[in-house]
Amino acid sequence: MKDWVKEAIVYQIYPRSFLDTNGDGIGDLPGIIQKLDYLRDLGVNALWLSPVYASPNDDNGYDISDYYSVNPEFGTLSDLQKLIGEAKARGIRILMDLVINHTSVEHPWFQASRDPQSPYHEYYIWREGLDGGKRPPNNWTSFFGGGAWERDEQNGLYYLHLFSPKMADLNYNHAPVAEEIKRIMRYWLDMGIAGFRCDVINVISKRTLQDGRKRFALTGREHYLSAEGCHTLLKSFREDVLSEYDCFTVGETVMVTPKTANELCKELDMVFSFAHMETDQINNKWFKTRFKPHKFFNVLETWQSGVAWNANYFENHDQPRSVSRFGYDLPLYRYYSATSLATVLLALRGTPYIYAGQEIGMTNGYFTGMGDIRDTESFNINALAKKLRFPEKFRWKLIMRTSRDNARTPMQWNGGANGGFTEGEPWLGVNRNASYINAEADENAENSIIQYYRRLILLRKTLPSLIDGNFTRLPAPAGVFAFRREFEGEAVVAVCSLVKNERALFKPVSGEVLAGNYIKPAGNEICLRSVRPYEAILLRQK
Repeated sequence: MKDWVKEAIVYQIYPRSFLDTNGDGIGDLPGIIQKLDYLRDLGVNALWLSPVYASPNDDNGYDISDYYSVNPEFGTLSDLQKLIGEAKARGIRILMDLVINHTSVEHPWFQASRDPQSPYHEYYIWREGLDGGKRPPNNWTSFFGGGAWERDEQNGLYYLHLFSPKMADLNYNHAPVAEEIKRIMRYWLDMGIAGFRCDVINVISKRTLQDGRKRFALTGREHYLSAEGCHTLLKSFREDVLSEYDCFTVGETVMVTPKTANELCKELDMVFSFAHMETDQINNKWFKTRFKPHKFFNVLETWQSGVAWNANYFENHDQPRSVSRFGYDLPLYRYYSATSLATVLLALRGTPYIYAGQEIGMTNGYFTGMGDIRDTESFNINALAKKLRFPEKFRWKLIMRTSRDNARTPMQWNGGANGGFTEGEPWLGVNRNASYINAEADENAENSIIQYYRRLILLRKTLPSLIDGNFTRLPAPAGVFAFRREFEGEAVVAVCSLVKNERALFKPVSGEVLAGNYIKPAGNEICLRSVRPYEAILLRQK
């Protein structure tokens, strides 16, 4: 793996929620350019942009209608080229989202494929229905709830969609499809981007369409999850395209184990796992349970020990805000829990990914009803739960805790109107706590989350043990995660609490304070015997 990949600090931007510069209520590329100095000063050196391609926005850009064009809502291709150049001038690389499991049904390929005689018909997975076309070809179900097949009225056939019915799955059993994707990859790499985040990349191969074993969620998944055909495709992408560029890939991978992750990392540089994000749920992400830190820590340890190189994250555009989910988002402990989570994230082995707003402790949204929601997945789940006769209050509880809109509320820049995000009507309501949780206020706060992030990022860049060091978990009481990173005789120990009670350590830990959310570093040596609520401390031992 290239040194710059190992040393990357990646910041994810959901473009429509970052900064609007033209007053239409939608974030744009000029807004990202405007904040590049802010990102440079934070210390990040890579930006991952959620999709900015042309799209009808059934799923906010993950339904692509043209891989070679920029969505006019975000700006122009010239704006994107300027962003790449301006970011490079500040030592920041750009990663694009590569969404190649499916396209929008408005993509010209799909529109042409509706004609069975078209050369594009085989670009998608079309099948005759059962019982004279009355029933879908098999019993597979969708990630977004409901069946995974949609009948087209024009040709009477069904097409597969593992996600929204407006997003048709591509058919990689048809060789020209992979060649199209290689052309797309070369186009953006030649423009100067540094790599791709590959959307749901381990579900792209469907070699069989047999009925699946019936499950509460994702019936049929055994036929496409991390299938052998997926490895064949990724290997060809690596050999034919990626190997020719100084770039890296991170794959979003569902239902993977450390073993399957390591196999995928023969073709990708690293993968996102959901294992740690599943420790507060039962069966699927919509049924949440009380967060128990020890489950979270145990999964992190498993992946730290079992995977060659991790892609570490605690929130993104699909997940609720980490301080609301794993910490304490009310004023008493918001700073402490946000910085404790930051310490874990930036001290773990692997590449850290910070989601826009995480660095100031942004929280889940405040929604009053489905009229406030914009997320297509949330609407689908609400409709399915209603069909299953779940009570309205229970359905709303599911949405409030888990809707992807929790992470998509606009970035809170200042305490002014709409949090400084836009002068117009925001596409999604700004969180009502923007008056006191915002970048400007946090910058000047006595307990500043963003300043703490800067401190940790600087330490990560200057201490080899935080990049190349091994990982060893240390014994600690319930609710406390303690671990050592050691390299060439230097060790850094992290002790991080995610509970609101003081905990006595099993064994005192001594060292020079590098960072702490209760103790300000001043080169002083301490002997730590206990940790306070949500306390985090980073110590150097020699």
